[in-house]
This record gives sequence, C-alpha cells and structure tokens, in this order.
Amino acid sequence: MSTITESVDVKATVSTVYNQWTQFESFPRFMEGVEEIRQLDDTHTHWKINIAGVQKEFDATITEQNPDERVAWASDTGPTHAGVITFHRLDNDTTRVTAQLDIDPDGFVENVADKLGILDHRVKGDMKRFKTFIENRDGHETGAWRGDVGRPAQN
Repeated sequence: MSTITESVDVKATVSTVYNQWTQFESFPRFMEGVEEIRQLDDTHTHWKINIAGVQKEFDATITEQNPDERVAWASDTGPTHAGVITFHRLDNDTTRVTAQLDIDPDGFVENVADKLGILDHRVKGDMKRFKTFIENRDGHETGAWRGDVGRPAQN
C-alpha cells in the first residue's frame, strides 16, 4: 500500500474550488489516464481508467462529503484505493487543495508504476492540471453538488 499526498494552491474561492471538485464527470479534462467517470447516484461513481495502456473499470463509494471541507471515497471493486480531498481557505481568493491517496497497486504494470514513482508523478500533474482548469474558468465552476454525506458510524 502506497500513500501519496499532494497539495496545490488555487486562485479561486473555496466554494468555487469545492464545487468544481464535486463534478466528477469533468475529471477526464484534467486527470491523466481517466477516460470516463459516471456519477451513478449521490454516493456512487463508476470509473474507466488507463494506466500504461492497461484499461480498468471500477466502482467507488463516496464515504464522506462536507461542502467546502472534504470529499472522501473508497473503491468497491477493481484496484484497491481510498482517499480524501480537503479544501482550505487561505484568503478570500485562494484555496489549498490537498489530496491524500492510499493505493494498493494491482498487477505488474501498476506495481512497476508505483515503484518508479509514476503514480506519485501522475497525482502531482493531475493537481496542477486541476489548478489550471479552474483558474482558466475565471472563477466559475462547471456545476456543483452541495449535499452532505456523513462519516460512516464506527463499530
């Protein structure tokens, strides 16, 4: 299991940045290797990805979502991974977005990519591309979902 943490400061309000992040179907526009994401309902997504020419599909569940603060998820099928994206207001027009991902590479290609730092590099690039994507929209998101998904009860 690898943990990847990456942050980027975005010149936009925390609400704008958070709203854009909730538009999962726009991820292919800035995430390398993500071919398609479908939002199935408020807490379920279906992903199609390509890693070094290997195509995979999987489902993920949003496990926690608090407007302007955080979005957390875990995979249900396919490659084992989970993560959280947090949003921190630095000032009225700047937001720090931090991604923390726990990834358990699946198969030879993903293990090699992890060992060579390719996955870490990809996340870093995705965060930079997200910054460019939202900043180039002049502070306007493509949509928003402001619902709350509570943290699962602990046993």
